[in-house]
Amino acid sequence: MKATITSIELKGPLKFFALSASAYGIIKQLKATKFKDFKKRGIWTKHYTMTLWNNENELKEFAKSGAHLDAMKKGKNIAKEIRTITIDADSLPSWDEAKKLLDNAKVVKY
Repeated sequence: MKATITSIELKGPLKFFALSASAYGIIKQLKATKFKDFKKRGIWTKHYTMTLWNNENELKEFAKSGAHLDAMKKGKNIAKEIRTITIDADSLPSWDEAKKLLDNAKVVKY
């Protein structure tokens, strides 16, 4: 299985409203897939998600379509930085481990 871990650092606290609007559509899209597990957390300008997938194909199909694709296109409008890493895993890691893994993640800075 594959786990994707993402962190988003917002440009400012008011960008939370735009993030929430996108997240609503993404979660709705996610619930229509065969994902195995999902966790989210965040405060102020730093937000995290973790999603567990059966395989890389399902992960990519989700990431490159629908509300998720729309949100990725708008990322530069709300985020200073987005980090993402995909790992092989049977379950989602702890939040402490996930944050350490993000040190070696792909980074997009705006």
